[in-house]
Amino acid sequence: MFAVREEQAALDIVQDAMLRLAEKYGDRPSAELPMLFQRILQNAIRDYYRRSKVRSAWSVLLGTLGAGREGEEDFDPLDTLEVEARSEGEASPQTQLEQSQVIEVIEEEISRLPARQREAFLMRYWEELDVADTAAAMGCSEGSVKTHCSRATHALATALRNKGITL
Repeated sequence: MFAVREEQAALDIVQDAMLRLAEKYGDRPSAELPMLFQRILQNAIRDYYRRSKVRSAWSVLLGTLGAGREGEEDFDPLDTLEVEARSEGEASPQTQLEQSQVIEVIEEEISRLPARQREAFLMRYWEELDVADTAAAMGCSEGSVKTHCSRATHALATALRNKGITL
């Protein structure tokens, strides 16, 4: 099982797991609750690490967009980019603060994207769905998903550059 080294994040994860247990399984016999809680907690920890990986990937992903490829509408960085997993404990507090500030800006800019671009971008890079699954969920072609993702990543990269953020 994974361990969350950041105390505040660990406390948040446990609290969320307890709330999920109470909301969804409050009517279950008390003997079942410890096992249910363990499963919910394990899933919450996995989600935390998956989201951390995806957030760190955004920095790398958006950094690669500035170099060429701007003319390709259906360019999908996930098809060509390998992201190295970075553990939380390696970064200095200053680096972690800077990364969290950049993530806030990215999240703000994501909320400004057109709905279809935002939907495709989040499904591909946050939920880590592949192109086919994203297309099925959105009810469109795989080419449309690639186009929406490409436009979203280019718009995000441009917005970050305009705010003076270089990755």
